[in-house]
Amino acid sequence: MQSHPNVQAVQDALDAANARNGSGAPATVRLLPDAVHTAAAAAETLGVDVGAIANSLVFDADGTPLLVLTSGAHRVDTTGLASRLAVTRLRRADPQFVKEHTGQVIGGVAPVGHPQPLRTLVDTALAAYAEIWAAGGIPQAVFPTTCAELLRVTGGTPTDVA
Repeated sequence: MQSHPNVQAVQDALDAANARNGSGAPATVRLLPDAVHTAAAAAETLGVDVGAIANSLVFDADGTPLLVLTSGAHRVDTTGLASRLAVTRLRRADPQFVKEHTGQVIGGVAPVGHPQPLRTLVDTALAAYAEIWAAGGIPQAVFPTTCAELLRVTGGTPTDVA
């Protein structure tokens, strides 16, 4: 069975970055039996704490995409984050904006595999977990990694986002 193009783009990006999982093995996208559109659903399916799920949230920061990789246990403080980033308006992006900038749909947005690199913030709370799980380009795809690897492969900035 041929892989979905988004899953392949994510795996190609992980391979190009020599990304690793929590055990040091190559990070590999896995397909789940069903779509997991929320951190809680992903955590339940994977048998992990919801905080170990790295949500990929795309925001519209004054018209520019901002990818925030946040712990599934957190909500992004958009007011505080906008102030720290010196942006006038920070809001959750609509589905069209997300698709345009990531090539992926909400519920399956991965940290990598986008048409162009996105400015990325990585929730410092993710560092509390030896292994975390991120979306793999579609709602039923995920991959294991670490906070340090997410920072490295995305070029992200560690940030307290909650």
